[in-house]
Amino acid sequence: MYKSVTPTNGAQAPAPFTRVSEDEGSFSLSDLTRVVLKRLWVILLVVCVVVGAAVGASLWQTPTYQASAQVWVDQKQGDQQTNLAGTVEGLQTIILTMIHAIDSRPIAEKAIQRLELENTLTPAELLDNLTIEQVESTSFIVLTYESNDPVEATKIVNTVGQVSSELISERSAAGSQLTANVYEEAVVPDSPVSPDPLRNGVLAAVFGVMLGIGLALLMEY
Repeated sequence: MYKSVTPTNGAQAPAPFTRVSEDEGSFSLSDLTRVVLKRLWVILLVVCVVVGAAVGASLWQTPTYQASAQVWVDQKQGDQQTNLAGTVEGLQTIILTMIHAIDSRPIAEKAIQRLELENTLTPAELLDNLTIEQVESTSFIVLTYESNDPVEATKIVNTVGQVSSELISERSAAGSQLTANVYEEAVVPDSPVSPDPLRNGVLAAVFGVMLGIGLALLMEY
């Protein structure tokens, strides 16, 4: 209990001491709800602007298409074809060697010549847009090519697969005992892989809500 003391010399008495509640000045969930409801128009406006900008930018970008083909690498022993994984030790090393061989300038140059694209595409550009991966624990190699033209992407990746198979088979004839065939050719993709207006719109909406709430709190306090 606190008491105020009245001075005897006529001086002004000091203000009585008061305890400040620990909850005073804190920001509760009810306060946030009140601000959000009060400034809802601000939040919605920010969300609309951000989502509109994101979707508009996505639609403005040139779409990119992907086409993929699969090459099957195997081992030849006489007249029999046996699975590489069951007969050759070190499958991973062999497949990585094949990937390195495919991802090379000679393959790119030969594919470009076969497609008669010497004036529009360089080997470096082809290799930059080409992705080569091994299907885990298998003898399959997946070739994926990206282009703004879905038909072009399909033709290029299929040609690279054919050229690669021929090269490996030629090496096999020289004694490497490896063969390769295009197991699955690429088909023309129906939709682009990027941009994705729907995904970008959802992400923009989440960001817009956060930004709108922040702006509402700033305006309120």
